[in-house]
Amino acid sequence: MNKQIVPVFFAVDDAFVKYTVVALHSMIKNASKDYDYQIKVLNTTITEDMKERLYELQNENFTVEFVDVSDYLKEFNKKLPLRHYYSKTTYYRFFIAEMFPEYDKAIYIDSDTIVLGDISKLYMTDIGDSYVGACHEQAMVQVDVYGTYCEEVVGVSRHNFFNAGLMLINCKEFRENKVLDKFIYHLGEYNFIVTQDEDYLNLICKDHVYWLDQKWNTELTDGLEYDYDYKDAYMLHFIMVNKPWHYIDCRGADIYWAYAKETSVYDALNQELNAYTDKQRIRDAESAKNLAQMAADEVARDDNYQKQLDKKRSQYRVELTKKIDKYEMEGRFDEDVEDDPPSRTIMPDEIDYLRRSLKAKIKTRIAHMKAKAFLKTILEKKIMIIKDIKGAENWQNLDCGAVITCNHFNAFDSFAIQEAYHAAKKWPKKKFYRVIREGNYTSFPGFFGELMRHYYTLPLSSNLKTMVKFTEATNTLLQQGNFVLFYPEQAMWWNYRKPRPLKPGAYKFAVKNNVPILPCFITMRDSDILGEDLRKGIKDFDVPESFVPDGYYVQEYTIHIGAPIYPKSELSYKENMRYMAKENYRVWKEIYEKEYDMPLIYNTKNDEE
Repeated sequence: MNKQIVPVFFAVDDAFVKYTVVALHSMIKNASKDYDYQIKVLNTTITEDMKERLYELQNENFTVEFVDVSDYLKEFNKKLPLRHYYSKTTYYRFFIAEMFPEYDKAIYIDSDTIVLGDISKLYMTDIGDSYVGACHEQAMVQVDVYGTYCEEVVGVSRHNFFNAGLMLINCKEFRENKVLDKFIYHLGEYNFIVTQDEDYLNLICKDHVYWLDQKWNTELTDGLEYDYDYKDAYMLHFIMVNKPWHYIDCRGADIYWAYAKETSVYDALNQELNAYTDKQRIRDAESAKNLAQMAADEVARDDNYQKQLDKKRSQYRVELTKKIDKYEMEGRFDEDVEDDPPSRTIMPDEIDYLRRSLKAKIKTRIAHMKAKAFLKTILEKKIMIIKDIKGAENWQNLDCGAVITCNHFNAFDSFAIQEAYHAAKKWPKKKFYRVIREGNYTSFPGFFGELMRHYYTLPLSSNLKTMVKFTEATNTLLQQGNFVLFYPEQAMWWNYRKPRPLKPGAYKFAVKNNVPILPCFITMRDSDILGEDLRKGIKDFDVPESFVPDGYYVQEYTIHIGAPIYPKSELSYKENMRYMAKENYRVWKEIYEKEYDMPLIYNTKNDEE
């Protein structure tokens, strides 16, 4: 019976092969014998003597093959702008998926590593449709100058930037999503100089990363800390200038040399260690400082990548995102960042909240048909992309009305929740209503105005008597077993991913009517579709241009429906409100941290806010 193949790639030149020998030796010693490991060494010039050092590690489970990429590079260079660093071996990892179509996934690993875990377990990790499985780049997380560089130059959160020294590559997704072509494009657009190929990989794979256990890429260099002992890691990665063959006292050196002594390159490595001079060590210290300065200089540049990108984007949205950052910094989470259209007060005699009149019923029916057509269009045209709905059973199993809560970040997010409502199969017996703002009801023109006024909406009002009608109607609808969507964050912050502090209104209605809160939270990731490419598909619906802005990718939504939160009989009215709001926020926070694999941290001046 043939064993399953585990393909593992290194990319080296002749000077680096000796480190590959130690890395591969450690991998072999700790790997399961239940698999066949095909080791591919991508290179252009490796001597026969150095090849032999790797060949001698082969056994019944491990085979080594040297793949000369020279011809591929010559052909490939025709597509590339001329830059001197394309011959660097680290860039070879971009070619793996295209050069080896027989593989659906493969492991890439740097040579300055020691593998202490079973590499087959890494390979067997199901990463779904993510482009790569990788670990957080701790230098970016823990060192502010690099974290700022990630966010303000590359455009990737410091908490979601991965180290490319170990990757489980989804070759199938690389090919289908043309990752190599995207690399070529970005290479011609901008020269990233801090972590180079790693910057490009993070830019391209943003939001398409499966986060591996951090123990699979434990970066060892001065100043980085972990919440586990590095000796318990699955892989040690000697990053930057922290090389055991240069510094006998660096972290992890004892583990490295224990493996090195068992290889044929031990003497060569020992000679290199003994020959390393104080002058070279001083140069290392300077290079570390220079790299940090390079990152700071890139942030300060007037034409860095993000600043160039912003010039191509909708300036309205560019300024809006800056305003959101400012409001977050100041803790103004419930304040509007967008200017509402001029509004007027809704008077009590002009609105039939429960649609009891024949005229209201007819208008609602017409609006429902138009909304259904619109929703179908934006889904088909990928103006709104719903990747997944998780927890639909939590809604489906409800046998009573409920207050639905959702984070508010887009003009279309209520349509996303409507899709979740349809997935729960509650239509048409139990209806879905939306609480909206007064200005949305009174001031939107055209198609959207029609939906705001007639499509199962419950507008708030600045008139006290109208609010009495609103309250009575909402209570009635909940008691009848219907569902009412509230946005307890209050204001809409465009494409803002974090949950914000919650206002009490939704929880008052839940406690008053003894119905549960159904907490929904939508997470998102960049698609490959730019907004301006899509506007022509919805021209018949009078959608404002700012809803689908230039230069921004359409987001793919995953709708998470949490377990219902019921009032507790032993708690008072106010205690129940506080309890339900706190539980709602806890559920949202857990979803955020799990799905984005990062802690929920607000950039406020005062963390206690």
